[in-house]
Amino acid sequence: MTERLRLSAYRLRDVLVRLPRFVKTLIVVLTDLLGFALCVVCALWLIALGKVIETHPAVVFATAVVSLLLAWWLGMYRSVVRYLGLDLLISAVLTAAGSGLVGAVMMQVYVFGGTPRRWAVAYGIFSFIYICGSRYLARLLLADRRASRNREKVIIYGAGSTGVQLARVLREGTEYLPVAMLDDNPIIQGRKVGGFEVYPPAAVKVLCEELSVNTLLLAMPSANLRRRRKVLEQLSEFPIRVQTVPAYGDIVSGKASVDELTDVAVNDLLGRDPVPPDPDLLHLCITGKNVLVTGAGGSIGSELCRQILQLNPKRLVLQEISETALYQISNELNHLVAGNDSGCELVPILGTVNNEQKLSETMRVFGVETVYHAAAYKHVPLVEHNLLEGIGNNVVGTLRTARAAIDAGVETFVLISTDKAVNPTSVMGATKRLAEMILQAYAREDLSTRFCMVRFGNVLESSGSVVPLFREQIRRGGPVTVTHRDIIRYFMTIPEAAELVIQAGAMAKGGDVFVLDMGEPVRVKDLAYRMIKLMGLSVMDDDNPDGDIEIRYIGLRPAEKLYEELLIGSNVSGTRHPRICRADEDCLPLEQVTWIIDELEAASRKLDFERARTVLGEAIAEYRPQNGIEDRIWVARRSTTGDNAGPDKIVDFPARDESA
Repeated sequence: MTERLRLSAYRLRDVLVRLPRFVKTLIVVLTDLLGFALCVVCALWLIALGKVIETHPAVVFATAVVSLLLAWWLGMYRSVVRYLGLDLLISAVLTAAGSGLVGAVMMQVYVFGGTPRRWAVAYGIFSFIYICGSRYLARLLLADRRASRNREKVIIYGAGSTGVQLARVLREGTEYLPVAMLDDNPIIQGRKVGGFEVYPPAAVKVLCEELSVNTLLLAMPSANLRRRRKVLEQLSEFPIRVQTVPAYGDIVSGKASVDELTDVAVNDLLGRDPVPPDPDLLHLCITGKNVLVTGAGGSIGSELCRQILQLNPKRLVLQEISETALYQISNELNHLVAGNDSGCELVPILGTVNNEQKLSETMRVFGVETVYHAAAYKHVPLVEHNLLEGIGNNVVGTLRTARAAIDAGVETFVLISTDKAVNPTSVMGATKRLAEMILQAYAREDLSTRFCMVRFGNVLESSGSVVPLFREQIRRGGPVTVTHRDIIRYFMTIPEAAELVIQAGAMAKGGDVFVLDMGEPVRVKDLAYRMIKLMGLSVMDDDNPDGDIEIRYIGLRPAEKLYEELLIGSNVSGTRHPRICRADEDCLPLEQVTWIIDELEAASRKLDFERARTVLGEAIAEYRPQNGIEDRIWVARRSTTGDNAGPDKIVDFPARDESA
């Protein structure tokens, strides 16, 4: 019998929902006319004046019509019943009070000859109860209760306004069903907020078991990163998937809604709050100027372009070797320009940084005043396996871009460098250190172009970063591959890195090596562990052989370090920005740097891998490779000729003459 009634209710709901809008409105109006009339009758009966119903039925009908007109005027019939909220209470109060007042006047004139205060109060109460009650019952009927059985149960962490709003939105939907709330504020623990009892965070495990919950939604958009990290560290002890609502600023600005849930961002795990930028430094080299970004389609290059565009440059030139990457970033930036009406001219240039003549002409024709040189091959194993290409792009490309900038009269030239350039063990690190030395050498000359470089560590979510790799491995069911149990890395978000690069470049005096404060280093193993736990899975290990995801240690890749460094030596000073330091480091004279690069180019033309590797080592005293030549062509050529000087052979570099 119960099931038959439920099915009948479902059929009635489906019929009502499919009705045309004007038919639904007509049904509600006629129902309200009857309901308001009953409220008038009930109020009269309550004060023992039931005979008025027989003697003055027109007054009863007129009062009901007045209530109906007030409800119409207040917009109650333009609202969708299923989504009524606080506006229903406001409309109900105004309708009840207004119609009670008008009804009292009509009763005074046509019935009593005096002021019927008791009747007005009684009618106001009855009509308020009727309006709210009828709408709530209609809401219960029209809500799709069939979907609640298949909805995923969730716990909401954060019993503030965002948590309450999220709970309300989710209850109206069909995907998630909130069943409890958590909050670390002891004042509201044990109380009810938004219809849910608030529990302390320690109750997560019990709630998950009792309510069969696998997902927790973090509703703390305005909390700083340190607090979010603390909360996430607590939650990582429990096998529950954690998702977050968008940042508070995005919700307020309309860029995102409170129910747009995403997996936990890794910068939440790092927990370092960004330092507000210095507006003067941001604008100094960009606003009203012509700016060029090489490698504009890469992770850092594209974010630089986005932030530069917000600073109102006169012209932004995008230099990129990849046609696909250039198309994507130029298309995105064109939409941004059209949206904010900045008037900035975008100039996409397809080409390599090794074409010095074209670079020089590009800078001259478009009047480039500031260059951000982000074009580089940066993946350590790939560059190790492609030795000559790494040298050609990272070293020779930087030299030619710098010479083009000098020839075109560029004011400021900023090189995007890396922590792997410090005491390098890889070809990539060595080539980036040599690129730094090129700019340091030119900075010693009496030139109008100011050269500087900005050195920082790994950026989250960039191509090749461990974060997207781990996330994809977890989604595939594992294993998550970590090179070494003790490997640590410095991490920074791409927007934060780009913002600091722009500010550092504005402080350049010439030859500066700027080092970004990367915060505390992170053990990669711990990062993998937290990502697995916060996606609601468990780690498979000796203590938990039935876990979901295995962490597999695959050994260090060729030329990979356990620890990264940011400084050569200890001569470091602060700057006006708390997260940017200036390092004073030794460098070679321009004549010696030019000779080194000539030798490297000659070796590259002859495909002389041994000579190129030797020259690279002689040029950089700190370069201490941990492996032999790993270039794929060199290895294949040696295996074909039978030479046993394979990839495991390590070249011992001769001592460099420091007096040169």
